[in-house]
Amino acid sequence: QVQLVESGGGLVQAGGSLRLSCAASGSIFSINAMSWYRQAPGNQRELVATISSLGATNYAGSVKGRFTISRDNAKNTMNLQMNSLKPEDTAVYYCRATVISTTLSTNLYWGRGTQVTVSS
Repeated sequence: QVQLVESGGGLVQAGGSLRLSCAASGSIFSINAMSWYRQAPGNQRELVATISSLGATNYAGSVKGRFTISRDNAKNTMNLQMNSLKPEDTAVYYCRATVISTTLSTNLYWGRGTQVTVSS
């Protein structure tokens, strides 16, 4: 079994910064793409940023230039550095990963989320 655990959320004023982390653990052989999603109340879950196993990144237009996604393949971790935060960034942020297990099966996993609240 594989678990994803997010951390680093909290309350911050507009213009401030937060750094989210996602740690994967369990029966992991390797991890392909890792992503951050977010969901605000009343809204659908949306993709924020993705990073491939080789480090290629992609961002939603609303966060491009403000957020930076990174990963450490040796530690099975992923980070999201969020700068110049806006109230509209307020949401629960989720980690998602495509994991190849030690039995060589491939599955998609989600974390439980971490709350980010940006006050105006």
